This record gives sequence, C-alpha cells and structure tokens, in this order.
Amino acid sequence: KHGTYMPSKVVSFANGVMNIHLHTERGVHMVAAPVPTIPGAPGKDGGLRYGRYGIRFRADHVRGYKTAWMLWPDSQSWPRDGEIDFPEGNLTGSVWGVVHHQGSRSGSDQALFSTHVTYTGWHTATLTWLPNQVTFQLDGRTVGTTTTRIPNTPMHLVIQSETSIGSPPPANSAAGNIQIDWLAVYRRA
Repeated sequence: KHGTYMPSKVVSFANGVMNIHLHTERGVHMVAAPVPTIPGAPGKDGGLRYGRYGIRFRADHVRGYKTAWMLWPDSQSWPRDGEIDFPEGNLTGSVWGVVHHQGSRSGSDQALFSTHVTYTGWHTATLTWLPNQVTFQLDGRTVGTTTTRIPNTPMHLVIQSETSIGSPPPANSAAGNIQIDWLAVYRRA
C-alpha cells in the first residue's frame, strides 16, 4: 500500500535489457509488476500448470523496495490456490524462494528457502514446478526443494517489484534499478 504501479514511468528497455527504475515522484513511490505474455499458454490469464522459469537479473541495493516475482493463480483465489515466489526479498537483503501451499487458509502457510545471496551482481534464478515438487536454484545451485501441498492450478508469471512489506515506506530519495537480461519459460511436456 506504499507504492503506485506505474509501468510507463518505471519500465524501460535498452540494449536488450529490461530496466525497472524504482523511485519517488512528488511523494509517490513508483513501482511495477509486468506480466509477461507466454504464447499459447492455456490458462485463463495466460498461465501454465507446471513448468520451469529462469530469469537473469541484478538489482541495486535500495532500502524500502523488494521483489516478489511470482507465479500467481489464474483463479485469483489466494491463499487457497497457493503462490510460488522466486526471487523474493528486500533489495537490501537476501534472495528467497517461497511456496505458499495449495489449500492454504493464510499467507503464512508456506515453505521458505534463503539463498544467503544478495541482489547485487548478476544472478540466474530458476524455479521448477512439477506436480510433486518445487525446486529453487540460484546460479546453478539448488537452494531448496519442497514436496508439501504443491500448488496445482494454472498460474501466470508476475514480475512484481514494489515497496517493502512490513517496514516503513522508502525515503523520497531512495531510488535504484532492477535489470533483467533474459527470461525463459518452459512448459511441462
């Protein structure tokens, strides 16, 4: 509730890189949540049921902002239909992987995995979502796997970059960039 989703003032492309410029204009914290279109995705909102998602990214160390790049249920029924987030975390902290379980009654019904790696520097995050497990990898290293109540409804990808939750809003002078070099999505055969 501390940011305004304003992609036209936040998202740009140059030299093959998507840039998300998190900043404040006239006291309004500008954030974005791009939703990539996946050609031929059968889900109601363009989502898939299972697959592998890889993204190469880096971010500035910016207090008050975070990522929650997620697979969000096409049903919009949250927390019941779960959610899968990777990378998630404050830009001043570590990258996390999070699975909100299928059948949840609260957002805290989840499995958490810390990478102990910060957002600065280029990284490749890969999440593999199968019927019986979710696995998170950062830079080719597995950082967590869960087999508990795996979400099982179609989900679409949201690259949500926003103000931090549960902390004061960013200072008006807080500004920085998240850069995305590439994104790859693989459907389950």
